[in-house]
Amino acid sequence: MGNIRRSFWFARLITAVLVFSAPALAGDPATLTFSLDFPSSSPEHYSFAVQSDGRAHYESSGKITIDSDDRYDFQTDFSFTDATRARIFDLMAQSQYLSGKVDSGNKKIAFTGSKKLVYTDGRRDASATYNFSRNPAVQQLTTLFQSVAATMEFARRLTYFHRYQKLALDDETKRMEDQAKHAEVAELQAVKPVLQAIYDDNSVINVVRARARRIMEMEPQPVAGK
Repeated sequence: MGNIRRSFWFARLITAVLVFSAPALAGDPATLTFSLDFPSSSPEHYSFAVQSDGRAHYESSGKITIDSDDRYDFQTDFSFTDATRARIFDLMAQSQYLSGKVDSGNKKIAFTGSKKLVYTDGRRDASATYNFSRNPAVQQLTTLFQSVAATMEFARRLTYFHRYQKLALDDETKRMEDQAKHAEVAELQAVKPVLQAIYDDNSVINVVRARARRIMEMEPQPVAGK
């Protein structure tokens, strides 16, 4: 009987360990990083690091505009909308977590920047570098991050102009508001701190401050597309 009892409690212990450890393994956080390096463009480099809960870090560097000699490095933390966060990790799953050949290997395709995707979680550690991919999920991920980068680059320019060229804020906020009205700017919540700083600054002309407030009050839009 003693051996039977010991075996029973040992089995119970093993079961408890498996039950409590399984959720931890299944719930390991995932991180997806996308970066693009394109010398002589603006920006020359940018990257996103996205966690499975939607928290993200963006950074970029290069000339403030393609025609400017002034350079400016920028970084910020933000959170993606739930819809975009879900789409990002769904597309990564559709890509089979970067398994197989990602870069097309076609040397005749124009160079549009060196792109890199890196994915990690409790079970996987994958990466791929490419110029162009024929994988539909990778194509959509690339387009998604490039679209959000356009929004984040508004933040980079606005931050620079707010510090060094306040008169340039008028044209830049006009352009941003126009694109936002036509749903050409996604994830607006990501740039709210920059717009808030402009709105709170009494040294900025009122028309720009009012425009910054209008943009902040627009509903955040997830990235359009399939």
